[in-house]
Amino acid sequence: QVQLVESGGGLVQAGGSLRLSCAASRRTLSINPMGWYRQAPGKQRELVASITSTISTNYADSVKGRFTISRDNAKNTVDLQMNSLKPEDTGVYYCNYRGIAMNYWGKGTLVTVSS
Repeated sequence: QVQLVESGGGLVQAGGSLRLSCAASRRTLSINPMGWYRQAPGKQRELVASITSTISTNYADSVKGRFTISRDNAKNTVDLQMNSLKPEDTGVYYCNYRGIAMNYWGKGTLVTVSS
């Protein structure tokens, strides 16, 4: 079992920045993706960004150029730097680790962007 704990959410004004962090309770395999998803009120959970190893990244079109995902395999952490935040970025952000046999999720951290 892998437990994921997110931190760094909060309230920020439009145009501001936040950094989310996720720590895994045990070693994660760098070949397996880690990522961030978000769920806005009344909407389905969607992929924000994912990273495999340290160089292969994938971003939702809506966040390209504003968000940056990074991963520290030695510390088993994955971070999401969010800049130029918009009200539509509001939602609960979930950390994800796609293990060999299971898909792991954190409990989520709330990000609220005010206009």
